[in-house]
Amino acid sequence: GVVRIATKYPRIATRYFLETGRQAEIVEVKGSVELAPVTGLAEGIVDLTASGTTLRENGLVVREEIARSTARLIANPVAHKLKALAIDALLERIDAV
Repeated sequence: GVVRIATKYPRIATRYFLETGRQAEIVEVKGSVELAPVTGLAEGIVDLTASGTTLRENGLVVREEIARSTARLIANPVAHKLKALAIDALLERIDAV
């Protein structure tokens, strides 16, 4: 049967299911996508996760990994020279998290 998948990322989810040859009804949601299976809106979700804590808190488990990603801070050379202190302060705040 067709499985219903809730996500904030409908294009990524649609492409993934097409590429893997499976039928899925993709439901775009705003807000806390992990609540969709709990409320019966969908059988599964496609979402971003760093640690999986929110998933576990909602009784969900990762079944498949679609992609891995990393965050990058990119500054052009002129801005970096002019605002080096502000950029360095931002990096320190990010590293502290």
